[in-house]
Amino acid sequence: MTELARFKPVDATDEIADLYAQMKATIGVIPNMTQYMANSPAVVKAWMTLSGALDEGVLPAAVRHRLALSSAEYNRCTYCLSAHTFLAKNVAKLDRAEIERARDAASDDPHTDAVLKLSDAIARGRGSVAEEDVKEARAAGVTDAEVTEIIGNLALNLLTNYFNRFNDTPNEYPELVTAR
Repeated sequence: MTELARFKPVDATDEIADLYAQMKATIGVIPNMTQYMANSPAVVKAWMTLSGALDEGVLPAAVRHRLALSSAEYNRCTYCLSAHTFLAKNVAKLDRAEIERARDAASDDPHTDAVLKLSDAIARGRGSVAEEDVKEARAAGVTDAEVTEIIGNLALNLLTNYFNRFNDTPNEYPELVTAR
């Protein structure tokens, strides 16, 4: 970690004030990440729009948080790992063991495990996936809608992982270390 973030946080003025108000209304807080993302209102809007749309998809919040944990671990994003561990525990009500498994793209639930394994294969293959990985996911019941949303979640998590790693965003969550 560097001593200071690379960007300056943006105060709530004009367009940013409206975005912060929307965030406060929908998620209850204004995460540090978004205060730095606000250097480009377009990026904050993109994050909010994609995140909001995926919230309405077929993958439940507990699975999306597991996907975020797996992505944060793979991309070594301490900020996102810390945030999604907090959310997985306190919002999705996942137990510690399941949170730890998600960091390794695994779950005790066979369907969720298949979702995480396919997501991991997509990330590691940069979009290219062996047919065997797809067949295994299909055998576990993973649907076309779920596969599509897995890719959408990968895009969302890549945005936040890369942004927070580049910026060295100050962490307001109990901090965890990646790359065990």
